[in-house]
Amino acid sequence: MNIAAKIRARRVEARTRKAVTRAIEQAATPSMRHELITLAQTQHVTWR
Repeated sequence: MNIAAKIRARRVEARTRKAVTRAIEQAATPSMRHELITLAQTQHVTWR
């Protein structure tokens, strides 16, 4: 994997992490929030 591909992959990961965090924060109900967290964990999405 070359440097440009690594940078692109890192950006995609950051974008995904931000989208997951935003979705969890804006979840309408606690059960929806829990569902989103569970999905993120099963897909190995890390968020900060």
